[in-house]
Order: sequence, then C-alpha cells, then structure tokens
Amino acid sequence: MREVPEPMDRLFSALANRHRREIVQLVALQPYAISHLADLRGLSLPAIDKHVRILEAAGVVRRRKIGRTNFLALDRASIRSLQDWLGQYHAYWGTEEETLENYHPFLAAEHPVEGRP
Repeated sequence: MREVPEPMDRLFSALANRHRREIVQLVALQPYAISHLADLRGLSLPAIDKHVRILEAAGVVRRRKIGRTNFLALDRASIRSLQDWLGQYHAYWGTEEETLENYHPFLAAEHPVEGRP
C-alpha cells in the first residue's frame, strides 16, 4: 500500500474541520474577502484567520491582498491532488451490489463463529 505523503496529511487535516470545509465550498465558487467569509460563517476575524492559515498551509486556498482587503480563492491544484488520490481506488470500489452484507455468506464460511452451526 502506498504511504500517504505529508502534503496529503495536511490536506486531510485541514478539511477535517467543518468551518474550513464551508470556507472551501464558498471559495470554490468565487473569491471572497476574508472579512465577508467571517460574517457569512459567524466567526470572529481571529477565528477565521486561524482557519485560513491552516487552509493556506495545506495549499487549499490562496490569499491576495487588494488595497486593504484580503481575498481568498481556491487553489485547484490541491483539490486535483485529492481527486487523484481518491481516483486511484476507483477501480477497486466495485458496484453497489458489492457490499459487506452481500459478502456475508462468504465471510461466514471463511470465519465461522464458535457455537454457531
């Protein structure tokens, strides 16, 4: 099995937080002023800044200052790397019919439970 590279660890860690996923969802559609994101999410500027710094460190977003306003936009390269990582398993996912419940007879035969016929 391939080891997950450190950048992917940072990406998953950054996206593990609901507020950060909501920020990504918003900036995926268009750039936003960080202050506007704070208002939309009901977060203080220090709180949103903490989330933005984590997303920046993971390479998920880019910040650009125009005048006195900081804008945030999605960095699509990191999202593509996530898609590529997930995509490598697509061939192994099978169909909706291939579930643990459908494999139950096979698994039960391979690993019988003591005391059961």
